[in-house]
Amino acid sequence: METRESSQSDEPCTSRASADGYASACDLVTVPARQGLEAVDILRRGAGEAMGPVLHDGGCATLGFLVPAGTAAGWDVPGSTCTETDGRGLRLNPVPPVEGSAWLLPPGGADLATDPVVLRRALGEAARTIEAADGCQ
Repeated sequence: METRESSQSDEPCTSRASADGYASACDLVTVPARQGLEAVDILRRGAGEAMGPVLHDGGCATLGFLVPAGTAAGWDVPGSTCTETDGRGLRLNPVPPVEGSAWLLPPGGADLATDPVVLRRALGEAARTIEAADGCQ
């Protein structure tokens, strides 16, 4: 049986953003900071790999990647969670949407959303890199 990975939605979350900067339909993939930072590096090095806004929490324990709406329904990457934000009005402007958080890669300086297929690959590579690094100690 042949399987084909694809994004859950063809529209980035900000395609339905209102004039005041609210995106009513996008999901947020949250990962441990170490794996997330490694994935950011992998995505930045990738040829033509688009990366959307990235949020980090105040304690720097987690990173959150904005992904297209619908991603949460099929998200199955171990060690991460994907949360629907539909109807909660995630604000895409320089002010972080959650108190105590900050943008690592702010809206406007990034693509509209990170492709979940690309993010899944980067998170897998990041996990393998971290495992290899920890095994060398």
